[in-house]
Amino acid sequence: MTLSAVDLSFGYRGTPLGRGLTLTVEPGEVLCLLGPNGCGKTTLFKTLLGLIPSLGGRLELDGRAVSSFSRAEFARRVGYVPQASAGYFPFEVRDVVLMGRASRIGIFAAPSRADQAIAMGALETLGIAHLAARSFSAISGGERQLALVARALAQEPGMLVMDEPTASLDFGNQARVLERIGTLAASGLTIVLSTHDPGHAFACADRVALMKSGAIVATGAPETVLTAQALGSLYGVDVAVSWLEQARHHIAVPVLRTSRARQAPSG
Repeated sequence: MTLSAVDLSFGYRGTPLGRGLTLTVEPGEVLCLLGPNGCGKTTLFKTLLGLIPSLGGRLELDGRAVSSFSRAEFARRVGYVPQASAGYFPFEVRDVVLMGRASRIGIFAAPSRADQAIAMGALETLGIAHLAARSFSAISGGERQLALVARALAQEPGMLVMDEPTASLDFGNQARVLERIGTLAASGLTIVLSTHDPGHAFACADRVALMKSGAIVATGAPETVLTAQALGSLYGVDVAVSWLEQARHHIAVPVLRTSRARQAPSG
């Protein structure tokens, strides 16, 4: 599934936040969007999802204008994974995931056995089937995030759009979500996600896009685009980028002027 924006203008109430944005996401690709707070990432995502209308340019899904899809049609093709939050009613996890079938059943129809099987299959794919009967509000943040991914998978989409899927998660749960993103991409899903951690982009993205003041300022392979100079310019801090042999990918960290001096471990 291909999502394409050409000369796109986006914003609210007729006031553009970004202009002239051109971006294409290819089938089976993981595209990671990075940029400082307030640069327009969330507004762009809402526009790509058809939740707010574009203010100009073209926005197409597999060559068809996004604006021409009904909400149910679009939801059958593109799944959305918001940031996990505890602010949900205490539904069982399986019921939250089953909500992903809404675009494929009638408004007044009850989920069929097939729908229930697809929801449980999504939980099994993400390794959290054992949580099916648990209250969504009682499980951990990482488990909630995986459940929201399962809900999107239950839509049986060809693409996932994920808004900072590792935000507010602890170290271990961040790693688990990133691993699942890699697994889903390997199965053929097209994935667009945003993050504030360049290391996460190095770990799971095929391509990255850097966004600043509503514009895409660079795109390409993480190893090419995510340089110390580019990240420093994007975030306004000094950055160090290094290859981490054990992880088999690069990491990026800010260089703090107040850091306490330490010697590298011997051996």
